[in-house]
Amino acid sequence: MVFKRRDRRSVWRLVVESFWPKGGWGRAFSYVKHRLRRLPDPPHRIARGIMAGIMATFTPFFGFHFVTAALIAWIMRGNILAAMLTTFAGNPITFPFIGAISLQIGTWILGTPPVRGEPQGVIDSFSRAMGDLWHNFLAIFTPETAEWSNLFVFWREVFLPYLVGGIVPGIILGLIFYYVSVPLLVAYQNRRKGRLKEKLDRLRRKNSQAPDPGSDPN
Repeated sequence: MVFKRRDRRSVWRLVVESFWPKGGWGRAFSYVKHRLRRLPDPPHRIARGIMAGIMATFTPFFGFHFVTAALIAWIMRGNILAAMLTTFAGNPITFPFIGAISLQIGTWILGTPPVRGEPQGVIDSFSRAMGDLWHNFLAIFTPETAEWSNLFVFWREVFLPYLVGGIVPGIILGLIFYYVSVPLLVAYQNRRKGRLKEKLDRLRRKNSQAPDPGSDPN
């Protein structure tokens, strides 16, 4: 296959690279920044896409942040690729901070008690909810009765506070990224257009000074 990797990565290597990409986070962020600057779209549309990507990272839809970012960017009429690239801001290093902030704000807004023993309590609640999902799936094919108590607790104590609490910092941080990105993108695109214009002018001058191949040199 054309796009198949020559060196197949093991599961352990995939896990390690999810926390520390090959070349380090600095190189990974530099690649994303380079791709964002070179997107062929007006700066305000790219900036709206960046804002959408930041907002998506503050949602509890883990595994669906690409889809969430693309949907928000489509609603905002932003650049969808920019939104998907910006979800890179949500990674195993930043997610603990994002989750803690979102849960604290969400429990404060909703007036619900915080999860006991954070962050281990959040992990345990998620694990029990997944256990209920698996049990209920098996109950379709067996005489077992479906259980929803752990899913309800997870929804009330973790998912809903995370979802509500992530809206505020997501919008605030998204707006900051938007207003910072627009002038930077404008400056970069103008500089790039200037370089391209200079290159075209040099080519025109070079072509105008070159002798006509059909003319007689004598």
